[in-house]
Amino acid sequence: MYDFTANTDQPKGDLYHDLREAAVALTAGEPDTIANMANVAALIWQFLPNLNWAGFYRMVAGELVLGPFIGKPACIRIPLGRGVCGTAAATGETQLVADVHAFPGHIACDAVSASELVVPIMCAGRVVAVIDLDSPVVARFDADDAAGIEALALAIGGCICHAED
Repeated sequence: MYDFTANTDQPKGDLYHDLREAAVALTAGEPDTIANMANVAALIWQFLPNLNWAGFYRMVAGELVLGPFIGKPACIRIPLGRGVCGTAAATGETQLVADVHAFPGHIACDAVSASELVVPIMCAGRVVAVIDLDSPVVARFDADDAAGIEALALAIGGCICHAED
């Protein structure tokens, strides 16, 4: 049994440290990429307030394909360069979007989403997946959130990448 406690009243840096440590502990030694993504999506949901979607898109045959997530049903396939996730995957760069309705080409899987944070997971210099967080709150995510999820992506990259090799 796993028992990870999220103290959402602590400073963001500490919260993201605890999230990262929980994710590393939960995925340690598990070779199944999908299982690891599922557990990390659940941890993100547990640790971070004001989300309406948290999960992964996996790079499959040159496009993003829906991976494990928590939230409403989502778009299954996203072409590279399209929407926030496709842009993150195409550029290999974090996308921090305060107002998704102002983002050119935004793909609205859930009309309630107002802001989005997408962080690529890299393996051997290529994007293998993205972590996607949506919120119904405009400007929910800031640079501290981006840094925290980037650190998480780096920390769990090994449990995602090994299956892609």
